[in-house]
Formats: sequence, structure tokens, C-alpha cells
Amino acid sequence: MPLPTKTRLVKLLAQPAGEPEADHPRPDRLIKGNPVRLTWNLVSDQRPTGETFCGVWRCEPGHWRIAMGPTERELFTVLSGRCRVHDASGGHEEVGAGEGLYIPPGFEGSFEVLETLIKTYMICE
Repeated sequence: MPLPTKTRLVKLLAQPAGEPEADHPRPDRLIKGNPVRLTWNLVSDQRPTGETFCGVWRCEPGHWRIAMGPTERELFTVLSGRCRVHDASGGHEEVGAGEGLYIPPGFEGSFEVLETLIKTYMICE
């Protein structure tokens, strides 16, 4: 597939400019708390082979269930704070500043923010 005729570099900052999109986990997914999640989605690239989203995400402590679609995957890197991603079989990975985590397609489990979290992310579908 050819590259687009116009390309640009996108720098991700821990404190992005502009207004983020604010939301909360869906009530039916909540396990603990009701954290405010702020998303600065800086890249939305739609291609015939799928979509890619990149940006910066900030979230207060809380815990909720997550489920990735059959072709959806995420790679994130924590800039500050700490989180745990729990899998459906009872295992988990804890991630802090300077660490990243890959969440594969079809993953089911939960996302727990232990300390206010700022991360960069790339989600591909």
C-alpha cells in the first residue's frame, strides 16, 4: 500500500495542548470508583486495512472491565503513575513510569489505575 502523499510527524507530550475528550467508564463495567478519563487523540488514521489511533491519556484511580475486539490491539507507555492490567484467568501485569504494555486482540480482563496515570497509546484495529 502506498504511503499518503502528505506525511507529518506527531510529537506526544505529557501535557498536550488543546481540550481533551473527558469520559468515565461505562457503569456496567465499573469495579471500583468512577474515574475521569481525559483523552487527547492526536492521530486518527483510517486505511482500507484498518484504523490507527495515537495520543495521550490521563486517568484518576479506579478499576473497570475491558474487552478488546477481535482485531483491536493497544501498545501503551506509562509516562507517570501506575496501573495494573488484569487478565480473565486471574493474572496481571503492573506497569509504571518508563514501562509499556501490549494488549492483544481479543483480550478480556480489567484495567486498574493505582496512581493517577498519564500514558501515550497506539490502538490499531
